[in-house]
Amino acid sequence: MSRVTMIQHINIQISNRERTREWYEKVLGAEFLDRGPELNSRQLQLRIGSGEIHTTHTPNPAPSGHFALEIHDWDAMIANLDALGVRYAPPTIRAYSGGHSTYIQDPDGNRIELVQHPLGLKDSQGTKVELVHDPHSLTWARLPGYGPTT
Repeated sequence: MSRVTMIQHINIQISNRERTREWYEKVLGAEFLDRGPELNSRQLQLRIGSGEIHTTHTPNPAPSGHFALEIHDWDAMIANLDALGVRYAPPTIRAYSGGHSTYIQDPDGNRIELVQHPLGLKDSQGTKVELVHDPHSLTWARLPGYGPTT
């Protein structure tokens, strides 16, 4: 059986591209992915951490479930939410790990869980791994010979 290597993107429904882009950039530090005129006209694509958020425009978005984002600096994130006036659920501390958790909603009601897991990560050889935001990390790119030339 072939195994999944990563979640490449999630898709959310939105009603206003500009508002959504601005909110995700300000609140979560997302990066707009300029994929050229054809893709840009079809959907908004944002990089957030090592994954992507793609959007479907609809006049009446129907949010479903939630997605979760790992936060490196919990106190800085809460301070940013407070400074921007973004409402969030009362944060909880998880008894099993001491990790933090809260929920926010984007302008169209898409529910986002913010979490911080202080347990740490290890690679397959048992070496500790740190996850931090890297603006130069992996991103998807069209290979020559695939898709339109624009």
